[in-house]
Amino acid sequence: MKKVRIGSGAGYSGDRIEPAEELSLKGDIQYLVFECLAERTIAIAQQAKMKDPGAGYDALLAARMEAVLGVCRQKKVRIITNMGAANPEAGAKKIQEIALNLGLRGLKIAAVTGDDVLDVVRTQNPAIEETGERLSTIKDRMVSANAYLGAAGIVEALQNGADVVITGRVADPALFIAPLIYEFGWEMDDWNTLGQATVMGHLLECAGQITGGYFADPGYKDVQNLARLGFPIAEVQEDGSFIITKVAGSGGEVSLKTCKEQFLYEIHNPAAYITPDVVADFTAVTMTRTGPDQVRVQGGGGSAKTDSLKVSIGYVDSFIGEGQMSYAGPGAESRGRLALDIVAERLKLTGVKYSELKLDLIGVNSLHGAKLSEGHSPYEVRVRVAGRTDSMKEAVRIGNEVETLYTNGPAGGAGAWKVAREVVAMVSALIPRSLIKHTIHYEVI
Repeated sequence: MKKVRIGSGAGYSGDRIEPAEELSLKGDIQYLVFECLAERTIAIAQQAKMKDPGAGYDALLAARMEAVLGVCRQKKVRIITNMGAANPEAGAKKIQEIALNLGLRGLKIAAVTGDDVLDVVRTQNPAIEETGERLSTIKDRMVSANAYLGAAGIVEALQNGADVVITGRVADPALFIAPLIYEFGWEMDDWNTLGQATVMGHLLECAGQITGGYFADPGYKDVQNLARLGFPIAEVQEDGSFIITKVAGSGGEVSLKTCKEQFLYEIHNPAAYITPDVVADFTAVTMTRTGPDQVRVQGGGGSAKTDSLKVSIGYVDSFIGEGQMSYAGPGAESRGRLALDIVAERLKLTGVKYSELKLDLIGVNSLHGAKLSEGHSPYEVRVRVAGRTDSMKEAVRIGNEVETLYTNGPAGGAGAWKVAREVVAMVSALIPRSLIKHTIHYEVI
């Protein structure tokens, strides 16, 4: 029976690069997938593109391609990634440039676009899912609107011979199910098979999380050699069932526990996990350990896809001013509390305009408030003051007041740090699927 092996080369934008190199060299894979796009990531990328039309793709695109493109070409491994972010076409040109520098020839690179729907949502003015208000309430502050595309554009690119496919916003599982649709010739309305494949995409999308990353808890869940964590491989059969594994000898583990934790990640309704390609049903999924670092997964299902697509909208929400300072030694907590009191009073005295203010002692009360810190006096603390403002000018003033604790606050303050930044927030909306069409641009070497 035909099998397809897919390696997950990244689970977020800043992920490690070496595990992907290991997959391309030793994973015996046919596809290497880099999932690098989060909701806010693409909004920030859109801002970069507005400043520079040649920018807007992932900052590590060049480093990742330089690391794996030559080996993947040699071993006939095809690459699929959403590192195009806000500018897949510019990303494709960058990959072409890298390929030429590496002396590669005969390479076809496909850029899948169509997810940028800012003009569409301005016209449609849909309801914001989180609040029920119309999108027009934030119209003047919007910086991006990207629809979650499905697998169709990637499948078409593969059918047309693409060796590398780079996209903008597509649903994370779509990156992984597209090569299966292409390889096995599945129909785009084979809902049960697509639902089963979506289970695989969901398990692989966060890379190292299923091989022991974000899992280890010493004494409870011990994981070996996390510094050499290996990223996962899915070996998929034509019916959509698959085995999760990793490169032999790499760090981490593939176990029922790691697979089940990742399986439950970001699941709202396991009977109706909505993606652009299928409404997946995870309720009958079973997992069985079949050997060292091998777990077989089967039993997923699905039903017809929805008539609408989710759109993530990025907008400028506010500004954040932040400052930090450390205190250590006897009385550190008392000095830290005095420092916070001083800054709070100073912000009032100088008339800093903020809508929200957070005063924390990191390591004492920053996560769970004051109650859990009773009876505990640490040897070192770090003061953190953060305020939300309506302007960058006011945000800067907050960090400045923390910095003045150096010479105007309690004894022994050190390690001052401050920052002021724009806050890009995200909301979501639904728009008719019929309004969104993908397009593909090819670069050929």
